Amino acid sequence: MTNPISFRYMHRFLWLCLLCIATGLLASCKTAETGSKKKGKARQEVTILDKETQKIREAFLDASRYKILEQPEKAIQRYLECLSLDPGNSAAMYELSQCYIEQKNIGEALNMARKAADTDPSNLWYLYLYAQLLEQTQQFKEAIVQYKKMIRLDPVNPSFYEDLAQNFIYLGKLDDAIRIYDDMEKMFGLDEVIVLQKQKIYLAQGKTDKAIEEIEKLVRRYPDETRYYSILAETYMANGYPEKARDIYQKILEMDPSDPYVHIALSEYYRKAGEKDKSFDELNLAFSNPELSIDTKIQILLTYLTLSDMVEGIREQSYHLLDKLIKAHPKEPKAWSIYGDFLYHDQKLKEARDAFLQVISLDSSRYAVWEQLIRIEAEKEDYRSLAALSARALALFPEQPLPFLFRGMALFQLKEYQDAATVLRQGASLVVDNDEMEQTFYSMLGDTWNELKEYRKSDEAYEKSLRLKPDNAYVLNNYSYYLSLRSEKLELAEQMARKANELSPGNPSYLDTHAWVLYKMNRLEDAEKRMQEALQGEGSNNPVILEHYGDILFKKGMTDKALEYWQKAKDTGTVSELLDKKLRDKKLYE
Repeated sequence: MTNPISFRYMHRFLWLCLLCIATGLLASCKTAETGSKKKGKARQEVTILDKETQKIREAFLDASRYKILEQPEKAIQRYLECLSLDPGNSAAMYELSQCYIEQKNIGEALNMARKAADTDPSNLWYLYLYAQLLEQTQQFKEAIVQYKKMIRLDPVNPSFYEDLAQNFIYLGKLDDAIRIYDDMEKMFGLDEVIVLQKQKIYLAQGKTDKAIEEIEKLVRRYPDETRYYSILAETYMANGYPEKARDIYQKILEMDPSDPYVHIALSEYYRKAGEKDKSFDELNLAFSNPELSIDTKIQILLTYLTLSDMVEGIREQSYHLLDKLIKAHPKEPKAWSIYGDFLYHDQKLKEARDAFLQVISLDSSRYAVWEQLIRIEAEKEDYRSLAALSARALALFPEQPLPFLFRGMALFQLKEYQDAATVLRQGASLVVDNDEMEQTFYSMLGDTWNELKEYRKSDEAYEKSLRLKPDNAYVLNNYSYYLSLRSEKLELAEQMARKANELSPGNPSYLDTHAWVLYKMNRLEDAEKRMQEALQGEGSNNPVILEHYGDILFKKGMTDKALEYWQKAKDTGTVSELLDKKLRDKKLYE
């Protein structure tokens, strides 16, 4: 049993059959006409004519077949052959124009459409294609001529009038467009689309009364349609008739008390009138109505979010509206998401976290919300929770690098260094066209490999990070410090530490690193100067800086002063592995 022909190809097959029949009939008619009119002609001449007709028919059929098979180049070639045999073949011209449109060759498409329309000016399809191409190429005057021809051929087709009016609008001839719309109204009756078009034109011309009259026609014709009342009220409101707008809105409420959009409009009316309390009352009524789209409510709330830091009382109103929003749409993720955004903006991290958790419980596919949750956990420095949350995000979005980065950071803080290294390597491989994120991955890998005492891998990671961002003071400082602890590449370490301090002057940790590198290089005077800078401000209570300064002083032979700073380091409550031993033995241990 053979496979059935697919619908798509059956459709093409039937179309071709119909085309063959039509073309065959056309050819037979021409042959019969030739025979009846020229019976005296020799049989040989008739045979020649038949052969020419056959060639034309074959060329046209081949071209049409190629066109259906979506092979426009071959179709164009055969249509052109058809025209070379029959220069007045308007059907071939029309089909060629369409082929050129497919190839985006608008110039040739326009040329062929013009020839088809000129050859057969009674064919509406040819005229319409030509007019459309003229319009596309902004030849609006010429397009108007064609649409007028079409209206003469088919005076009851409303689309031709609409296109004609639109081209007058393109030319800025608004009165002519109005005249065409008026003609349409007389012929086809009152139509909403036409009325609204006329209203827009009148408003553009500054003819507000005329614009209002147009909408009033719709209101009179359809007195039960509240939408037309709304359009009329909006027109009043936008054009300096607020009291009339309010009266219309009140009428809409009488007709349909459940309409939430009227409350939005009334809120705007009262706001402009300076009646803030009434404006907010109307907004409350709108937000309490589940029929008002949540997107409309969110747009309003986004405006409130923008103004919350600038306008007194806005923040309180925002949370009142948010409460209404949640009650009206308790199962809508968007509602909880915007609520979370407000809470996060106000640094209510715990409450924001709860709101965003509600979002993903309703719809776990919202990656942006997962990312926001991860950032909140990072800000709270709850690394156990951050590690668990980012693991859940990774299970859902394994192609997103950011959860890898934060999970790696959390595991590092939890001292789970081997797992941190694995996660960070995986995440780094996913980064595409984001140097900032990629260098952060390698920076953290540098820290992690160092903790694992994989120093070669640590150095390579830091160097990759610095190739991506050479001016990263944090990486320059860490890489420099770890090299100094190993007493390796001290010249490079000193250069990097100096550069870190140039990029971030006054940072006590960076000053300490530079001092420590200088100490390792036995440049004790320079080291002491740097350390004295580090001890200014916050550095004066830093146990690492205090202990390092004691080491420098001891190495300079200033034992009593060294013991004083070691004791200060211990008094901070943080004791290093060797600090007690130094104090007990009054001796330097490194």
